[in-house]
Amino acid sequence: MTSKVTSAVMRQGLRVLGVAIRAEKAVFSAAVLSSALYGVMTVASAWALGWATENVVLPAFDRGEAAAGAVTLGAALILGTALLKALGVAGRRYFAGVMQYRMQARSRRDVTRQYLRLPLAWHHRHPTGQLLSNASADAEAAWAPLAPLPMAVGVIVMLVTAAVAMLVTDPVLALVGFLIFPAIALLNLVYQRRLSPLATRAQQLRAEVSEIAHESFDGALVVKTLGREDTETARFRARAEELRDANVEVGRVRGLFDPLLEALPTLGVLAVLLVGAARLESGAITPGVLVQVAYLFTLLAFPIRALGWVLAELPRAVVGYERVQAVLDATGSMEYGAAALPSGGPARLEVRALDYAYGDFKVLHGVDLEAEPGRTVALVGPTGSGKSTLAQTFVRLVDPAAGAVLVDGTDLREVARGGISDAVALVPQQTFLFDDTVRGNVTLGLPISDADVWAALRLAQADGFVSALPSGLDTRVGERGTTLSGGQRQRLALARALARRPRLLVLDDATSSVDPQVEAKILYGLRDAAATSAAATVVVVAYRMATIALADQIVYLEHGRVADRGTHDELLERCEGYRNLVTAYEREEAEREALESDEEINA
Repeated sequence: MTSKVTSAVMRQGLRVLGVAIRAEKAVFSAAVLSSALYGVMTVASAWALGWATENVVLPAFDRGEAAAGAVTLGAALILGTALLKALGVAGRRYFAGVMQYRMQARSRRDVTRQYLRLPLAWHHRHPTGQLLSNASADAEAAWAPLAPLPMAVGVIVMLVTAAVAMLVTDPVLALVGFLIFPAIALLNLVYQRRLSPLATRAQQLRAEVSEIAHESFDGALVVKTLGREDTETARFRARAEELRDANVEVGRVRGLFDPLLEALPTLGVLAVLLVGAARLESGAITPGVLVQVAYLFTLLAFPIRALGWVLAELPRAVVGYERVQAVLDATGSMEYGAAALPSGGPARLEVRALDYAYGDFKVLHGVDLEAEPGRTVALVGPTGSGKSTLAQTFVRLVDPAAGAVLVDGTDLREVARGGISDAVALVPQQTFLFDDTVRGNVTLGLPISDADVWAALRLAQADGFVSALPSGLDTRVGERGTTLSGGQRQRLALARALARRPRLLVLDDATSSVDPQVEAKILYGLRDAAATSAAATVVVVAYRMATIALADQIVYLEHGRVADRGTHDELLERCEGYRNLVTAYEREEAEREALESDEEINA
């Protein structure tokens, strides 16, 4: 079984290397040629050393002096081979590095592009830590063998050249030394069988540690506010210790086999010296030949270890490549059509018999609704009624399991890629700001003028606090907007959407952290076509009474179904669920306002 696993890893690993070689043919060829130059010059240096022994060292011992020409030529041979070896080493390392880092960068770009192509439903099924690991640790591990690969290919040339040189120099000594090769091959085989499963497990644990670390960092606020630091630390420690133990076991195996791989060529050298001494005494060979062959055998340890480095990295590379490829092969990407949405004027939204489910859990059932151009529609319902999921279908973050969402009569699934975001904007519940300037967070790289940015900020009631910032639009807001309050972050996110002049604006409880007075100004501004230079249809997931009262139509959701629709007064009169929900919010707001008033009086 172990043999089958090892051979499978070997085949898969060679296929991974083949992918890189085909992708970077020119760079790989340059790296291999440089490595081959190093290998040939290494063998040539043994010949140069043997020639210098025969023509410089021994005559100097015999006659007490050496010819100046011989000394000069010997020095030139040794220096020349050394310089060419250095050139080969430099070229091998440079081109191998270029190849490795290009492939890693390509994998990271491909994975990132695939993440952006895949729908939100796919992301719901995969933890963020795992996705980060795919784009970082796995992409790095997949191409780790590329660094020693050209060296390994080059030293094969070196081994062949050395073998030929030894056979030509003295076949008897060469055959004596070659007896050590079967032992080296057997040791390498045992080494790979022991190392492969350990390296695979270590790579998997790296990804798991990354997942837990990201989750811990992302949930730092929850962990700290609930005092769960010790529990979270223990959870991370347990998996980190597993990774430590796995890496220690990998190191233990390498620590056992590396000295043996180093020792076997040395044993070959001793055997060559023993037999060579006898042949030298009988006059069968000269001292220069013995020096040359013995030196060549001292060089065998390095090429054998270079091959071992590639083989040792293959298990990790296979795991990393498979994890990256699983993302690239994901079939959850959305299909797009070729239709284009009209431009100018508010959009008409229509939802027909829409169903949606998270796995086996169905959250929306046969939803029908309409939002006429320029009108404001409020989605109201208790927690878990499917409001946010429904809002996501309006911008096609997710596709319905059944039914359709139409904008101006066009099914969103038929719209060309990028066509929806040109006409529809969503401001979600969870506000996200980049560690960038205010301007950068509003424009997100689009060519939007500062005048239009300020217009969007005014409509979002954000121009006041932005003007008061140290550098105005050029003020950096920190990671996730940590330098701003929750309400300020929400207003910047709203301005980001408004700056694109959407024809349909979807607000998913996007002003929950904003003062009611400011929220009212924002909503009144959205109703005023002159304020935006172009009227927009607005769909708002609403909780506050002030927000609901501004809607032209209210759609009340309950258990994923449209329970009722109409004006606020109509629903208050005939829909008990709506009445209970709205009055509950009203009572809560009244109690909060009374409490704040009492605190001001007491102060």
